[in-house]
Order: sequence, then structure tokens, then C-alpha cells
Amino acid sequence: MIRGPLVDPSYKPQFSGHETFPLKYGWLKKAFDALTRDPSKSGRLIFSEDEAISLFGVGKNMVTSIRYWATSSGIISDGSKGEEIKVTRLGRRLFGEHGHDPYMEDPATSWIVHWHLCGRPGRTTWFWAFSHLPTLSFDRDTLVQGLLGLASDRGWPRVAPTTVKRDVECFLRTYSSRWRSAASLSHEEELESPLVELGLIKPVGKKDGFRMVRGPKTTLGDGVFAFALLDFWGQYSRANTLSLEAIAHEPGSPGRVFLLDEDDLVERLSGIEDITDGALTWSKTAGLKQVIRVRSVSAKQAEQMVEFDFPVRSKREAA
Repeated sequence: MIRGPLVDPSYKPQFSGHETFPLKYGWLKKAFDALTRDPSKSGRLIFSEDEAISLFGVGKNMVTSIRYWATSSGIISDGSKGEEIKVTRLGRRLFGEHGHDPYMEDPATSWIVHWHLCGRPGRTTWFWAFSHLPTLSFDRDTLVQGLLGLASDRGWPRVAPTTVKRDVECFLRTYSSRWRSAASLSHEEELESPLVELGLIKPVGKKDGFRMVRGPKTTLGDGVFAFALLDFWGQYSRANTLSLEAIAHEPGSPGRVFLLDEDDLVERLSGIEDITDGALTWSKTAGLKQVIRVRSVSAKQAEQMVEFDFPVRSKREAA
């Protein structure tokens, strides 16, 4: 029996919204620019009015997909409860005039996006695949049947097999360069998602075979790791200690989402005090391996930690 957010009685599954298009290069910047170009315009109208097609240079379904990905990646707000759609603090930090990575060229941005997609339970397939898939090697049908089984066990209404299958295909296209035969790909589909470069899911053997790549992640910076750790901690527990076991194995944890082994985690956690300016410390007292929260860290302060992973731009601005 699985544990975590997906079995919460109030959980609402999501298997759609992306219009079957995976995240593509330039889309997050397009969404950011559209919302900041004319502050007097309603964000909701920008994504719905007729001129959105010419503004974004894509079809209506892709406009919907761009909004979905920008929202899911934490770049723009979701406009829920009738609130205005606008760029977030993180969006400005990454894509603003003095942003760290306006053209999404640094892997740190892709890691941040990956965390938002898979470290939070809002997108069911993404969260389940990284937190609950029982094996590293799998095929497309393994994902589909696993999700349909979960939906049946939880009694989720209106979960159609066709919808889940399309969501799984979009998931695979987001993380792997081979999700179906190259001959069937259009020119637009050949443009890989930036998350493919993270190397988290690799095609193996047969046509529909894939493998999660567990182990050290050389392009994952300590700043993004610290941000993810704090984000997970805030969702998981109010306690001032967090065990290595939880960080490595709990659903939605950095160990699960970044596919890190305990040895990889210990290496990163040993330097967590420096990255968090003493807010967190790593302890191995009496054989108990855990992180201790010395003082609270706000969401804004946690986001600021990602700046450690953009040294080139940061140094240039400081000069």
C-alpha cells in the first residue's frame, strides 16, 4: 500500500492540461514575456483572447499548453479562485530583465522545473512515476496500468484509460528523446524538451523500454538541492529534524525526485550548513543521520538559495 499525498482523501488527480504537448524550449520565457510586456493587460485575457495565437506564434492548443507548463513549473500563478494570472517571484528570478537564466541555458533551471513537476503531487503521473514506480526499468504500459490501478484503488472518478495513456506519453516525451519511432515524429516533435538533457530517463532495449537513472547528478547544484529539501520539508513535516531515511525514500523527497542514492545524499547534506547559512545542519550523532533545522527559512529565502547554482551570471552582475 502506497503512502503520501496521493492517498490523501482530499487529493484530486490530474492527468491532463498539457494538450499532449511536452514542455519545449522557449515556452516558459514566452509565457513570462507575454505577462510582463504590457502590465495593464489582464493575464487571463492574454492566454484566452484571439490574439494569443499571434502573440505566442503557435496554435490555440499550444497556447493552452504553454500556460499549463508555465504554471506547473512555478513561473506564473495558476489564477485559481478567480485571482489574476501573473508571474511569480521565481519567474522573475529566472527570466526577468536581470534574471539568472532568461533563455533556459543553464541546467539549474531545468532542475528547478523538474522539481516543481515531480516533487509536488499536483501532476499525478509525474509524481507517481518518480515517487512510487516500484522498478527502475519499465515500459509505457507499466506506467499506464500502474496509474489505472491506483485510480481504481483510490476510487477516483472519471479517470479514462485513454486520458492516462496520453498523459504517460507526454511524460515520456518530456524526459526521453525516444518515446516512439523517429519516422513518426513531425519536425515540431523532434525538438526535445529541455528536461531530456537531465538524463533522468533513458530508452533501453525494446521500443517502449525505459530506465530511471539513479546515482550522482553532476549538473544538480547544491543551491537547487537545498531549495528542494526545504520545499519537501515544508510539505512533509513541521518537526525541526528530518531523517536521512525520509529525505531518501519518502514520496516527493529529493532522493526520489532526483534519483539520488543515500551516499549521494549524505555527500550533499554534509555541506548543507554552508548553503543555508547555518539554518540547517547535518548530524550523525549516535548513529542517527538527520538534518536539524536551527532556524526557520521562508519560501523567499529558500528560492534565493538557487542563486548558488548560477555563478557566472551572479559574478557578472556583481562586477
